[in-house]
Amino acid sequence: MGFEFRVLMVVMVATVVCLPTVTFAVHGTATFYTPPYVPSSCYGYKNDGVMIAAASDAIWDKRAACGRMYRVKCIGATNQGIPQPCKGTSVVVKIVDYCPPGCHGTIDLSKEAFAKIANTDAGKIKIEYTR
Repeated sequence: MGFEFRVLMVVMVATVVCLPTVTFAVHGTATFYTPPYVPSSCYGYKNDGVMIAAASDAIWDKRAACGRMYRVKCIGATNQGIPQPCKGTSVVVKIVDYCPPGCHGTIDLSKEAFAKIANTDAGKIKIEYTR
């Protein structure tokens, strides 16, 4: 019985270790900004492409957000003008900039990133995001 118990314990530990990490989406809002995207608060004049974003104080974390990748998905409208702006897709963006106090979204996406997940006519959308 001792051997069977040890095998059972090994199987249980292996199962727990191999379980995927559970990540919960956080809800917020997204807006967008337009080019030029450089210079940025994180990388100066380095061009990081167009799948980028600026972090509001909610996720800026005293510059620690620089370089973090977020998966962002539109989940609804924030205004009555565009009843369903979402395209049903998500986008992965890299934080390269800071959206200063007064920023109107949790994440300020590049226009190209915003357009992948929502109609840009909406201007601001409800999102869920994960790191």
